[in-house]
Amino acid sequence: MGKRRGGRELLRSLSKKQKRHLREFGEEHPFYDKVSGRPEATQICELSETSDKSSAESDSETEVEQVSVYHKLLATLKTSPESESEEEEDESESEEDGESGTEMDSEGSQEAGEADGGEEDKNDIPEQEEGTATDTAERTLGQEQADGTDASCDPSHGVIEEFTDVKHESEFSLETNFMEEESGDCNADRRDSNSSRAFSEDPFKQHMDKELEEKEVEEMSTLPKTSSQSKWPRLGQLTFSSTLEKHKTLKADKEVDVKQLYLHKPLESTWPKVNKQFLPSMSKPSDPSFTPLQRELFCIMNTYRDLFYPERNALTNGEEIRHAYCLHALNHVLKANAQVLSNNAKRRDQKPGTDNDDYRDQGLTRPKVLMIVPFRECALRIVHILISLLEMNEKRKIDVSNKKRFKGEFGSDPEEKPPNLKRPEDYEAIFAGNIDDHFRIGVAILQKSMRLYAPFYSSDIIIASPLGMRTIIGAEGEKKRDFDFLSSIEILVIDQADIYLMQNWEHVLHLMKHINLLPLDSHGVDFSRVRMLNLNNWSKYYRQTLLFSALQDPQINSVFNKHCFNYVGQVAVRNVPLRGSISRVVVQLPHVFRKLEAENLTSVIDTRFQFFIDKVLPEYRDAIMSHTLIYVPSYFDYVRLRNYFKKEELNFTHICEYTKKAGVCRARRFFLKGEKQFLLFTERFHFYKRYTIKGIRNLIFYELPTYSHFYSELCNMMKATDNGVDATWTCTVLYSKYDAQKLAAVVGIDRTAQMLQSKKNVHLFVTGENE
Repeated sequence: MGKRRGGRELLRSLSKKQKRHLREFGEEHPFYDKVSGRPEATQICELSETSDKSSAESDSETEVEQVSVYHKLLATLKTSPESESEEEEDESESEEDGESGTEMDSEGSQEAGEADGGEEDKNDIPEQEEGTATDTAERTLGQEQADGTDASCDPSHGVIEEFTDVKHESEFSLETNFMEEESGDCNADRRDSNSSRAFSEDPFKQHMDKELEEKEVEEMSTLPKTSSQSKWPRLGQLTFSSTLEKHKTLKADKEVDVKQLYLHKPLESTWPKVNKQFLPSMSKPSDPSFTPLQRELFCIMNTYRDLFYPERNALTNGEEIRHAYCLHALNHVLKANAQVLSNNAKRRDQKPGTDNDDYRDQGLTRPKVLMIVPFRECALRIVHILISLLEMNEKRKIDVSNKKRFKGEFGSDPEEKPPNLKRPEDYEAIFAGNIDDHFRIGVAILQKSMRLYAPFYSSDIIIASPLGMRTIIGAEGEKKRDFDFLSSIEILVIDQADIYLMQNWEHVLHLMKHINLLPLDSHGVDFSRVRMLNLNNWSKYYRQTLLFSALQDPQINSVFNKHCFNYVGQVAVRNVPLRGSISRVVVQLPHVFRKLEAENLTSVIDTRFQFFIDKVLPEYRDAIMSHTLIYVPSYFDYVRLRNYFKKEELNFTHICEYTKKAGVCRARRFFLKGEKQFLLFTERFHFYKRYTIKGIRNLIFYELPTYSHFYSELCNMMKATDNGVDATWTCTVLYSKYDAQKLAAVVGIDRTAQMLQSKKNVHLFVTGENE
């Protein structure tokens, strides 16, 4: 208390001029320096713990950091004038400027969090060198904050610069811990002491202990899958497919007893509390812990079948689904680790020289669960869910290593976002929080503690983005690449798969090609403990893949059909849209759908381009057909059209995801005033920005949009400018038989069937209030 009071008194003793100089230059003015014959001892003052500090943080975060007095004074003062002026500029900027400001601010906050986490090892600096070392550290910190970049995630820094927690290696090692240290887990003891029959009914045990024969593996590689249909109350139409398993009738349980789900001990009591936010206040006492959607999803997950659910919505059911797969993944990890710890104790107690093959309980590498999510905010929410599922009550918090650092790098400041941004609700839900898409983090869970930033080979769960995985997997020929840690993944979760279509789908395909391969190095594994399925390189036949998306798409379907080999089988939700997004168009507008004939899928791209320049574009070349927006989903098609327009010297402008802010503003202004007749507009730009484009009179969909609601959004933009010319509005859409899924999402399944089977190549719909 005396040190803290002394620091406050020292701060109060400074004049306003001294405080201002301290803020601006990081040191007191030389005029006020105290000069004496002998150097004074360095004073140390301790600041109180921050109010938001969790009791679950590790000892490494609560160590006293010895730094100079003026550095502590700096921490108690307000933000520097430069940062205050930057915040004022962000708030006063236009909505385009505001967006970029938000992204830069979030990156700066990540770097600041990283810098705070790196101040732990300053205690050994001698007193006479302390001031100099602190000055250097402050200059470095200031330089990093000025750069506004996150060194741990910048590809230019390389993966070596990444922070990994090596201090807690022994505490979280599965090989050196035993079951009896895990106090309070009665479930593990019960499994050992109770009848083996109850344990054998555990879906985890059934799935992982089944030994496949070579004949069955060969059948899975050669024979086609057989499928069957079923309809469930909440999920709707399900397709069950498998090569080996005869289709057992899997029915949706109307009521689920948590005790019959074989949840690991802490989850039985924590899950109802964690999931309470999604349940209605008047829920049935017999089913107090699952929503109808979660109940049916978890019923499938718990059988270890692959699952594809294409109706995930960030606004409505996104968090419900996230909680359900986090419960399943954590349940799997706790059971697997408990089995290893129990066998550790048995092996320790057995007589030396005896060799038992019953202790094969792990893979070639430790990571068991891989979660692929698009943004850092998603990883933050997943970790929070995992922590809350492990905490029995508020008094018994679990130890979480590096939690402060994690919050700094993955969290975001709500005040950073400019208040003048107006975007659709679904946009706000998808792009909430920290939207950096380059990250990866290992999570180790053991007994009553969790370790964030664990090295991958010491992790149980890996949470990463496709780009984060791509940069560590590398490409063929690169010297520094690593994918051995993916060799024994048992559960793969790919959440919000539709967003990866807007990022880079190649990263997802690259990951799927490198998962469950035999590792190139042993990584210190005890081969006497490795399951035979891993030694036989059959891991992919035991891997469960959970795929969640907001839409049906051929590329997502391809991953589920061609890269999922689960011997138990696959379950896909296949509901057809009865009403399309065209029903949400509020403007009075004729929609002309023009069908193009293509011989095969590979020829569609060239056929569409030729059809557009030969039959569609000539109709719009006339100056009367001005204000024509051409919506192009593919960037490659956009480049092809842009080059053609330049070659033909057409009066056009263009906006894509790589266009700079000034170019976007210029193009929008030219298009609104009619100075440019055509505007080429990419889908990815609309996905990431959602600007309202004013001045549209003629709309051409070069290809149907990936997201069906983009169709109605673009059409409704026509009412943004009311110049009394709504009678001349037109909308033209190009489609082929290979666009059946996208077409059904726009016009509905019944109309789609008619349009694809009809001999006519032109179909007209009219929307609007006076329809």
